[in-house]
Amino acid sequence: MKDLVSVCNSIVRWSYSPVRTRSPQDDSRITHKRYKTPLLIAFLGLMGIFGGIFALVIRPYDFLFKWKCVLSEGGEIFELWKSPPVDLYLRVYLWNVTNKEEFLSGRDDKLRVQDVGPYVYKELFVHSNVSFNDNGTINAVPRHPLVWVPELSEGRREDDLLILPNIALLSIAHVVSDESYFTRVGLNLLIRQTKTEALIQMTAKEFMFGYSSTLMTLGNKFMPSWITFDKLGLIDRMYDFEGDYETVYTGEDDVRKSGLLDTYRGSTKIPQWDNPCGNIRGASDGTKFPGFIQPNDTLLFFRKSMCRAKTLVKVGEQVINGLETYVYNFQEDADDNGVNNTANKCFCKDQNRCLPPGLLDVRGCYYGFPIALSYPHFYGGDPILNAKVIGSNPDPDKHKTYMAIQPTSGLPVDLAVRYQINMALGSIKTIANAERFNEMILPLLWTEIRLYSLPDMLAARFRLYLNTLPGVEQAITYFFFVMGAAFLATSVYKFLTSKTDRSYNTRWIEDDLVLNIEKKLSSYKPEKRASMTAKELEVYFSSLVTPLNQELCPDDEEA
Repeated sequence: MKDLVSVCNSIVRWSYSPVRTRSPQDDSRITHKRYKTPLLIAFLGLMGIFGGIFALVIRPYDFLFKWKCVLSEGGEIFELWKSPPVDLYLRVYLWNVTNKEEFLSGRDDKLRVQDVGPYVYKELFVHSNVSFNDNGTINAVPRHPLVWVPELSEGRREDDLLILPNIALLSIAHVVSDESYFTRVGLNLLIRQTKTEALIQMTAKEFMFGYSSTLMTLGNKFMPSWITFDKLGLIDRMYDFEGDYETVYTGEDDVRKSGLLDTYRGSTKIPQWDNPCGNIRGASDGTKFPGFIQPNDTLLFFRKSMCRAKTLVKVGEQVINGLETYVYNFQEDADDNGVNNTANKCFCKDQNRCLPPGLLDVRGCYYGFPIALSYPHFYGGDPILNAKVIGSNPDPDKHKTYMAIQPTSGLPVDLAVRYQINMALGSIKTIANAERFNEMILPLLWTEIRLYSLPDMLAARFRLYLNTLPGVEQAITYFFFVMGAAFLATSVYKFLTSKTDRSYNTRWIEDDLVLNIEKKLSSYKPEKRASMTAKELEVYFSSLVTPLNQELCPDDEEA
């Protein structure tokens, strides 16, 4: 037993002394390597976290999309604004009189009318003569040429014969009714001599785009500064953009203003109204609305034929063509003249003769003719509007205006702008052949400007911009956070586990020791004899821990 203890002590004494160890420089290099990998992984993790924070705070998609929404020459949004690649339609319904003889003779107290239509035209809305200014605005001339679309007119033809009001006679009767007695006598003489009637038969096209009238011809000849045309047609006058031009914001200073009106015909207001009713600055002509709309924002819509800008209020949300939209209606009291909404008092020029609620006096935009706007079928108006006319049947689904607008881009996706042209006649009982229309609200036609949907390619493009790309940005943001957290966790794990491992020197020594022992055991062939002395065992086990290329010390050999 004593001999065995002696051998073990010898092994312990010899196990480290003959084995080579690393230098201090090697140890420093190994320690540096031990910390380098966890630190590198931690750096990558921090970069991922900061990348996610950057994406959340800066929102690169919003930045790029705002840049894209600016109207710049050759830009995609600019081209869409300049010449919208959409199918925009004008649908016209004419109020045909069905009891002409009975009403004119006095047998019927009320005029019976029936709306006939639709007469459908495609509106080729373009902005022409475009020029850029240095102050972040664009000058342009609006054009709205119309093209007849018979296949959408549901069997109606432009040459349909209808009984319709003679706008020329009734307008001149209204204008002259307040003139001197001798002026009225002269007009009555002319009316009787030319056999001009208040209700006449004409084609639908004539009523819309111009019919001949002796009174209009004479007015154009003797009063050209007032009546600049020799034929009178309602749609023709509504779509008269001669001499019009507008200035719109590019959005380079504020992207939310992109495409909105700065001035119309050189002014921020239309001259027919006092402020604030005449303001059109910040309104949309329907091509593009403000971008990045908030849910509580109100919008402005301007159409020259409406003679004003109207406020739009959000009433709901809807997904159309795969795009999220806000749905807007005109403000409920938009056509009030101050009776219910005192802010609208400026829409009544003569406070002693304001029109009933639901009827807007726009004669200032229609050559002084007694033209008044309402919703179709007098929807939402005062019941007195139907006092002398039978035939209205208001229906909100058919007669109310709505617009579905994509809030991020300001792109109109679906819209129906509906309004009715009426005559608000005053006291004309002293004018020949017009007596029966004294103090009457007479409907003439109603129109619907309709955008059913976006073209498939345009809708697909904006689905990419507004649905797919924000999702990609969000996914990348989450990826940055997840990968950053994963790298940080890995670096911490690496650092903690490397501290508990055996030192590199210890591991190298022990591995080398085992290797030497295995090699010595495999190469040593002891002599075949019954037993070995303690000294021989000590020499043998000492050789196991001695490197192969190192001999035993002489003292051991002699022993």
